Amino acid sequence: MPKSDTEFLAVARKRRKQAIDALNDSRKVQLEDVRFLAGNSDNGWQWPEKVRQSRLNDPNGARPVLTINKLPQHIRLVTNEQRQNRPSVKVLPVDDSGDPEVAEIFNGMIRHIEVNSDADVAYSTAFDNQVAHGEGFVRLITDYVDEVSFEQDIFIRRVPNPFAVDMDPSIQDPSGADAEWVFISDMMMEEEFEAEYPDAEPVSWEEVGVGDQYEGWFDNENKRIRVAEYFYYESETRNILLWANGEVSVEGEALPESVVAGEKPLKKRPTKVRTVKWCKLTGCAVLDRRDWAGKYIPVVRFVGNEVEIDGKKQIWGLVRNAKDPQRMVNYWASQEAEILALAPKSPYVGASGQFEGHEDKWQRANTVNYAFLEYEPVVQDGVAVPPPQRSAPPIPPAGFIQAKLQASDDLQSTMGQYNPSLGAEADEKSGKAIIARQRQADVGTYHYLDNANIAIRHVGRILVDMIPKVYDTRRVARILGEDNEPDTIQIDPNQRQAVMEITDEQNEIRKIYNPNVGRYDVVSTVGPSFTTKRQEAAEAMNLVLQGNPGLWQVAGDLFVKNLDWPGAEELAKRLKKMVPPNLLEGDEPNKEDLEAKAAQLHAAGEMLSQKQQELQLAQQEIEKVSKTAMGEKAQADNAKAQAQKVVDQLNSQIEALGLQKQIMEKDIALQSAQLEADRAKIVAEMKILVSQFSAKIDHIMSEPDGDEDPAKAQEQEQQKAAAMEMHAQVMEALSNAIALISAPRRTTLQTDEMGNPVGAMSEVAIE
Repeated sequence: MPKSDTEFLAVARKRRKQAIDALNDSRKVQLEDVRFLAGNSDNGWQWPEKVRQSRLNDPNGARPVLTINKLPQHIRLVTNEQRQNRPSVKVLPVDDSGDPEVAEIFNGMIRHIEVNSDADVAYSTAFDNQVAHGEGFVRLITDYVDEVSFEQDIFIRRVPNPFAVDMDPSIQDPSGADAEWVFISDMMMEEEFEAEYPDAEPVSWEEVGVGDQYEGWFDNENKRIRVAEYFYYESETRNILLWANGEVSVEGEALPESVVAGEKPLKKRPTKVRTVKWCKLTGCAVLDRRDWAGKYIPVVRFVGNEVEIDGKKQIWGLVRNAKDPQRMVNYWASQEAEILALAPKSPYVGASGQFEGHEDKWQRANTVNYAFLEYEPVVQDGVAVPPPQRSAPPIPPAGFIQAKLQASDDLQSTMGQYNPSLGAEADEKSGKAIIARQRQADVGTYHYLDNANIAIRHVGRILVDMIPKVYDTRRVARILGEDNEPDTIQIDPNQRQAVMEITDEQNEIRKIYNPNVGRYDVVSTVGPSFTTKRQEAAEAMNLVLQGNPGLWQVAGDLFVKNLDWPGAEELAKRLKKMVPPNLLEGDEPNKEDLEAKAAQLHAAGEMLSQKQQELQLAQQEIEKVSKTAMGEKAQADNAKAQAQKVVDQLNSQIEALGLQKQIMEKDIALQSAQLEADRAKIVAEMKILVSQFSAKIDHIMSEPDGDEDPAKAQEQEQQKAAAMEMHAQVMEALSNAIALISAPRRTTLQTDEMGNPVGAMSEVAIE
């Protein structure tokens, strides 16, 4: 085994021993409380063993050892009150980033987790243990949704054996929220252990039997091994950074997106960053280990009564102080039964001679139920003697009766419950007075319900911390409303807003939530369930409708909707159709409906404004393209006219060029040289013009289509086609002109009929 594991296991064993030593005395008595509560006449757990044996083994015959167990009734009065009025958690935002709508989503997800994991069973088990002997537990786990999924859910599980939990004894919070470590363990047979953990190192029973370091971890006699789940914290000192925008981050982790690269923090201070670890181990081996998703150890404690004496905690529930009164109830009931059983039967008394001839029946009259008994009439001194009569039965001593009543009163006072709570008649006659008296009696045990309320609030706090970490991918999650109506919502932990609205393919607005944004806190409330509230509403509405039958026409659907029988919903829908439309239309919407409609209207307004801006930009783009196309067309027409003008001017210059008869051959050569220079200059200017024109045409053709209107897009295409055609015509004309000007020319001298020179002629030289 690695040295690190050896040291780790040594610390784990030391911690568990510390918890056992701190609570050993209390848990021994707690276990006796559990046995006492389950006591009956067969097991005799409510009798001191020596007293019980002495009565059973009495030399004069076994004496009654009765158990009149009144404790379960008193316990159920408290536990069933919790079942009727279960504590529930409510999530609230606590900073500017928190969103009330996301808080309600948290509430719906928590209700779904509780229903999906049968959390009411876990809560009831913990509460039963809390009330009976003083301490119960629930735990939270994560598991995959199914065998072929990578999505996980959170489950609340019960801890049926609270003595299997060893929690840090230094805790101050009644729910154990400040515990530094917790063990949940169980003993396994060697064969069962080897089958479940085949890769674990085999146990050396000789080694683990030496010394007390493995005490409680191995049962050598029965070959059993303790396997424990071990939750604990690991701490690391790191710096937290405060940025200019008020955001805080941990040094070494990714910076907030709003922090500019290279920005320096305003403040820095060291802090302890704690992470929860989970490990499964035996006393001498680590079987598995991993990080836990949340920041709280997922084991929650339900405590009844708790006090610290001489550095050790004492924990107890309702049973502890009721033991002696319950023993007295058993003792006096047994004593009364014994006295009555040993007392002689009440004899029949009659005059001498009245039983003659019928002795057999009269002797068995105390054991046989005869339909009639005959007797012989006897006359004394002329007067008929009355028939035989039974003597008065034996009366139990008045002290026994008083002692039994006193024991019952003591039992009630020690448990804080009195006759009104037990359903006994009292002086109060009205229903309100009886309920008030019962509630006054319930105050004596209310601290159990209040402590359960604290525990369930911590369960909610753990869930709020874990939900964003378990639901860490974009997914659809189920939620439940307060009336247990199911619904689904979409979660995206990567979006920056707590709530984001999008428009789907059906043009409907949907919301996506990010539970990671903002901080949320948990409060807990105790009250009747939604079903109970609905029943109370139905009863109240029934009284109103009985006094005002006319209300059936306007509110009958609401009354039937709250009834709990098959077909109630369907009948309520039919009755609603009979309600006058003006009454339905006049219903004032609640605040949530108004806020929802206002949000939808606001979103629709923003979408309309966005579309209008897009349309305006598109129209501006169309006008821009149209103006550009028209301008380029005008420029193209102007360029064509200028090119034609240049050609005409050039032809005119060439045709006008003449030589007078007095120009000699050398003058013709000189003029030809000057013409070549002019030609080159004109060609260069025309090429520049062609290049500029081509660039403008390319610009027109490269302009993007800026409108989604098919008609306007077709018009743009036609304009571009016209520009291209114009470009081709102009380019052809300019090319012809350049070719004409650039071609080599030949100048000849023209003469008249007499052979005298009359001019010069310039023409393209044909090779």
